Amino acid sequence: MSYQYDLVVLGSGPGGYVAAIRASQLGLKTAVVEKDKLGGVCLNIGCIPSKALIHMATLYRQAQETLSRTGVKVDTSGFDYEKVFSYSRQVADRLSKGVQFLLKKNKVDVITGEGVLEDPHTVRVGDARYTGKYILVATGSSPRSIPGFEIDEEVVLSSTGALMLKDLPPRIIILGGGAVGMEFAYIFNSFGVEVTVVEMLDQVLPFMDHEVVEVLVKEFAKRGITILTSTKATALKKTDAGVTLTVEGPEGSRELAAEKLLVSIGRAPNTRGIGLEEIGVQLDERGFVKVGDYYQTAVEGVYAIGDILPTPQLAHVASKEGEIAVLHMAGRPKEKVLPQEEIPSAVYTEPQVAGFGLTEKEAKEKGLSYKTAVFPFRGVGKAVAVGEADGFVKLLYDPETEEILGAFIVGPEATELVHELLLAKRSELLLDDISHMVHAHPSLSEGVMEAARMAQGWAIHV
Repeated sequence: MSYQYDLVVLGSGPGGYVAAIRASQLGLKTAVVEKDKLGGVCLNIGCIPSKALIHMATLYRQAQETLSRTGVKVDTSGFDYEKVFSYSRQVADRLSKGVQFLLKKNKVDVITGEGVLEDPHTVRVGDARYTGKYILVATGSSPRSIPGFEIDEEVVLSSTGALMLKDLPPRIIILGGGAVGMEFAYIFNSFGVEVTVVEMLDQVLPFMDHEVVEVLVKEFAKRGITILTSTKATALKKTDAGVTLTVEGPEGSRELAAEKLLVSIGRAPNTRGIGLEEIGVQLDERGFVKVGDYYQTAVEGVYAIGDILPTPQLAHVASKEGEIAVLHMAGRPKEKVLPQEEIPSAVYTEPQVAGFGLTEKEAKEKGLSYKTAVFPFRGVGKAVAVGEADGFVKLLYDPETEEILGAFIVGPEATELVHELLLAKRSELLLDDISHMVHAHPSLSEGVMEAARMAQGWAIHV
């Protein structure tokens, strides 16, 4: 049977557009269906514009705090947040156009509109139909809402609404202490907003090592950010001034007032209304797609990747899943489902937080034998020189084999430094390989080297 395309991709986010380009490189005639802007949530209303805001927030904070050490006083009376917002949109638009260029360069057709699956090889877009030997569903996710806390993007915001603010409120409550909630807490606080974070679990950033999180929480407290853990929101009332949130925590019930509420409690998969179940694709009770070793669904020829799977909803995860899926389609399978222990997590606050693999809590729950090594940034010359000596590199390792079980970093450029350790784990290298490798001096990566040496009992700078 002949098809118009070898592959039709639904969605052009980091999963969809990367998969489409890789498929074209592998010789598959490919098309992408996108109902909105190329690049999906990440590039347009997610990780990219939020990092632009974080960058500007850091510069603004440093202008007031860091330069004061030299006797310089910065006049911030002309501060205009709308210009910060405009900068973030310029960055997002530039990268979205970049995706358009890359797709064109790789001869990937772009079909504008909302795609619906009619059968395992046909996608309907409006009145038109497009056929493909394979179909890859990469439709992403949407902000999750809960009854009683419905998002209106006026006073009750999703991450999208928070990104689109042109004026800052005097106060904001952030419901949810995950990566998104903590990054927005950093942004708003840096620009002078009074911030309260409400987290139902006993720790913000629950996927991170507890000692790493303690450093971040302590630093946030110094800056005036209130963090309420083990606290559940029980009621929301909109007022003329904004919102009043009733919470129940260790100290009982209390009311919190603010002009805005940001609901950041995760994202729901975009799997409804696009024909998945109608053609036989299996979903779990939460609406996530069930897939096999190469992200193939129960329907032959149909694959799924990214936020619609019960895997970490991260852009880099979606991209890698897309690569694995199209290699399988092209008959060149190289890897199977991405191992969870090889997925890095990154939080772009100041200080930054990053990690992968097992936390101490998880290692204990699994009954594993492990040891830890912690090397502080105060022993790293460059960290002291640039005034960012708080934090540390923490390793979890097997005491018998020196295999790396997990690694977590809190401090300067943690989101970059973590990859040396991840490469070591992925390549089945041991602590000895890191501890004896020459690292440039002065560099922050010396902290990684010293952590490996600490595990072996011969750290130099501590």
